[in-house]
Amino acid sequence: MNSYNPYSLNGKTILVTGASSGIGKETAIQCSKLGAHVVITARNEERLKDTFSQLEGEGHAMIIAELTSPDDLTKIVDSIEKLEGLVLCAGKGMTMPFPFSTREKFDSIFEVNFFAPVELLRLLVKKKKLEKESSVVFVSSVGGNYSFNVGNGVYGATKAALNSIMKFCAKELAPKRIRVNAVNPGMVNTQLILGGAISEEQLQLEREKYPLKRFGEPKDVALGIIYLLSDATSWVTGLPLVIDGGYTI
Repeated sequence: MNSYNPYSLNGKTILVTGASSGIGKETAIQCSKLGAHVVITARNEERLKDTFSQLEGEGHAMIIAELTSPDDLTKIVDSIEKLEGLVLCAGKGMTMPFPFSTREKFDSIFEVNFFAPVELLRLLVKKKKLEKESSVVFVSSVGGNYSFNVGNGVYGATKAALNSIMKFCAKELAPKRIRVNAVNPGMVNTQLILGGAISEEQLQLEREKYPLKRFGEPKDVALGIIYLLSDATSWVTGLPLVIDGGYTI
């Protein structure tokens, strides 16, 4: 039997934020199936325990943390010895017409979607917790980068900022042999869109805009993240990988 697998994560320690649901949860599970030691973090203990129970293999860890808390960020960094992979997936959505997009609204979403993951990455780099040849993946979005829908300005701005800082980090961390990339999903079947804020009729109209006639599943994005985490992409950095069922074409 041929055991060749360039996408194996065997022996790598990978931290996944936002691992209690959606893309983060699926990424953690898939990483464990490919041999990684997975460290998962989120603020909801019950849901994080559910993710932890589905991880395959051994050597995993779980950290309950609120990423907007400086103390909790320090707790995460101090509890980690070394990493070969980092997936910055925790995020928050918002649909808000521009006239109502106050500074407070922008601040609340930027705090979660931009400042928290960037500060976590900064601390991990400063404390030398990321090994050489390690890989960092930001979870961004086509919204704000390739797609500009009414009411999506606050959320989209945070994701555009992530794609920008990703490229700066890719350039600055390249001498340390740390690769930094991003995935940009289209609409994915997670609580972010299935939480009731968007009607089924609206969702169906949106699905019709996708050439493949469906939204993504968390696994569709998770496997793209794993591609960027693996040694198969050892010559890839600064890439905003679009995974969107053809939406942006």
